[in-house]
Amino acid sequence: MGRRTNRQTDMRARIAAAAARLMAEDGIDDFALAKRKAARQLGALDTQSLPRNDEIEAELRDYRALYQAEDHPQLIGELRRIALDAMQALEQFNPYLTGPVLKGIAGPYAEIDLQLFPDSAKDVEIFLLDRNIAFSTQEGRRYSGDRSRAVSLISLVWQGVPVRLAVLDPRDERLALKTSQAGKVIERAGIAEVGAILSADNAAKSG
Repeated sequence: MGRRTNRQTDMRARIAAAAARLMAEDGIDDFALAKRKAARQLGALDTQSLPRNDEIEAELRDYRALYQAEDHPQLIGELRRIALDAMQALEQFNPYLTGPVLKGIAGPYAEIDLQLFPDSAKDVEIFLLDRNIAFSTQEGRRYSGDRSRAVSLISLVWQGVPVRLAVLDPRDERLALKTSQAGKVIERAGIAEVGAILSADNAAKSG
């Protein structure tokens, strides 16, 4: 039993490292896809050996710090700048930045993930239509505790970068939201926080 557990632990670590390398080098931003590809490459058939997303994220941070120490911070800074510009344009809808761009692990093909809390989802669509911004919509779910919340997902391009808007009920703004019932709470930052992060990034570069 102990030997089997050790083998699983070793395989989890190897898959996490391989998945992180795929995400860093191939621009994969989907954790599930990266871990499946990594598992296939390593011949791992035991699904119990698959690492958690946070294990891959830790490996990804280490990989970028080691091999992409110059290029990646520039990419993140540019994505955050574009995110802030979009947030300022959408300020009336109470925007928050979430996802890989906020965490600082986004790749070159990453989407910018924003949460919006308008009085009506239609207000966001009207805002985009009035400005001739092309977009597509689909339905999604977010979770707070055991409760499921309907969310409209709007995809568009802002300054050449794909952006996904999760349009939520304003009453949910104070709730801790997750992308899945068993998942972790989604970290988020408002306009002032993103501006402060960018200022700190710029200060670190100039320092």
